[in-house]
Amino acid sequence: MLRVSVVIPVLDDAAHLDRCLGDLARQTVAPFEVIVVDNGSSDDSAAVALRHGARVVREPARGIPAAAACGYDAAGGDVIARCDADTRPPPTWLARTLDAFEQDPDLAALTGPGTFYDLPPVRGWLARVVYMRGYFWGVHAALAGVPLWGSNMALRREVWLSVRDAVPRTDARVHDDMDLSFRLRSARVRYDRDHLVGVSGRTFDSPASFWRRMHWALRTISINWRATPPWSRWADRLGLSRSGVRGPGSPMA
Repeated sequence: MLRVSVVIPVLDDAAHLDRCLGDLARQTVAPFEVIVVDNGSSDDSAAVALRHGARVVREPARGIPAAAACGYDAAGGDVIARCDADTRPPPTWLARTLDAFEQDPDLAALTGPGTFYDLPPVRGWLARVVYMRGYFWGVHAALAGVPLWGSNMALRREVWLSVRDAVPRTDARVHDDMDLSFRLRSARVRYDRDHLVGVSGRTFDSPASFWRRMHWALRTISINWRATPPWSRWADRLGLSRSGVRGPGSPMA
């Protein structure tokens, strides 16, 4: 069986992390290791991680891109699963993750959606339909492939090693999961709509928080489009490039 390392970047989020690590302890398939990346917390996030038996690595450079990359670098499993401190993975999360990679040797990465456990029903439904689906379909169109979502994703360690030197670790205004999706241009990435996790809806606590994330998304797309414009990406994907070679990336399920 493949071994899976779980990476969780964290900054001052001890309460959510405690719940997340408890959920990981109840997985039907145990992780090879859980790595908590402390991005300079002033609370007891690191102590919470150690109490749960997680390995703590420290990344002093602030920002999710630096913290996530640090965790991936430290991972020793065959598959690197990523979630956030406020993610609530169901008991079969890792089992379903590993099954996908074992059943498909060419699969480079896997991702799935989430439900918002702390929003009222109507707001939760709107967030799931408008925000969640908007992210997956909107970014799918922008990158001509399946986008990864950092609260619920996994990739093979060998795939990470192939792109690790290309990701922008020092730009905290980049969406790390979206940027990584752009880097996996020729890889096979799968979206599993039934591979669900719970997530916090705190992104919607204020307009400023929401629009800050939108700005990061636009910045990430702009940076990657300057390197490879969208029409070139879609030409490659549809087999219309000069080489006539169709890329192996998979469509959304």
